[in-house]
Amino acid sequence: MNLYEHTIVARQDASSSQIKQLTEKYSNLVIKNKGEIVQTQIWGLMNLAYVIKKNKKGNYIHFKIKAPASLVTDLEKNESMDKNLLRYMTVKVKKFDLKTNFFSSKDEDNTGNSLKKKSN
Repeated sequence: MNLYEHTIVARQDASSSQIKQLTEKYSNLVIKNKGEIVQTQIWGLMNLAYVIKKNKKGNYIHFKIKAPASLVTDLEKNESMDKNLLRYMTVKVKKFDLKTNFFSSKDEDNTGNSLKKKSN
């Protein structure tokens, strides 16, 4: 099985329930095609580098997947037809970094612990 990091960008006006439905939809597709979801991260609403389909922002969802190569083709085929998605990208990796969450809030460090300013 190959290791993949897969990111999808949903429309900026998607509600939290729609984001959850998209996450479940593509997770189920991976499982149905003999893949395994190792980790799912919802990065939230972020600015896009340029306007895509009249959207300046997008909701990012990131998956870490163990799957055969044929799954990526099926996954991207389904995503290309989904009107709620702006973009998707799959990258093959050698190993997963499961500890670091690059898009955690600014008040947290990489371990998820809150950072507080020391008062003198």
